[in-house]
Amino acid sequence: MADQARFTELSMEYMPALYSAALRMTRNPTDAEDLVQETYLKAYRGFGGFAEGTNLKAWLYRILTNTYINSYRATKRRPEIADVEDVEDLYLYRRLSPAAGGDPGRSAEDEALESFGDDEVKAAIESLPDAFRIAVLLADVEGFSYKEIADITDVPIGTVMSRIHRGRRALQKALHGYATTRGLVGSASAPGVS
Repeated sequence: MADQARFTELSMEYMPALYSAALRMTRNPTDAEDLVQETYLKAYRGFGGFAEGTNLKAWLYRILTNTYINSYRATKRRPEIADVEDVEDLYLYRRLSPAAGGDPGRSAEDEALESFGDDEVKAAIESLPDAFRIAVLLADVEGFSYKEIADITDVPIGTVMSRIHRGRRALQKALHGYATTRGLVGSASAPGVS
């Protein structure tokens, strides 16, 4: 009984962050609630095996991620197939730099992010294949290190680095169209963007 009370005391502060992560994974509030509930049930049952003093947040995220992969992706009949074409590194930065007519007092990231609405960014993130989306969200939104992400997703650190890199490139490609529409970049296509 003491383990159960201790689990409740330690884990409740992470529930809002876990729900946000679950919502980004499932893209559906009801499914996100179910995923968090299932995560807490599994964590509650397995808390006796948790080594106090280790990273509880990472442990909970690993349970959340594994539960999502096992439960929600298994319901799909076919895996997602994505052809992520290479986009030249720093393409948006070069297009928004002072030499290309950008404001020298502001970074290219600031200019680009201010012009995108939440809907465009959310749509670009949701367009990523699950493996890339989860890696990018855990790194860039949740702030986990590569090693923590490798532990959470149970893949080698090199795979994590590759997924984050490819996911960011795919985001850059997806957001290029929005940037062109908003007049942030010229109408010339980005490499690999039609």
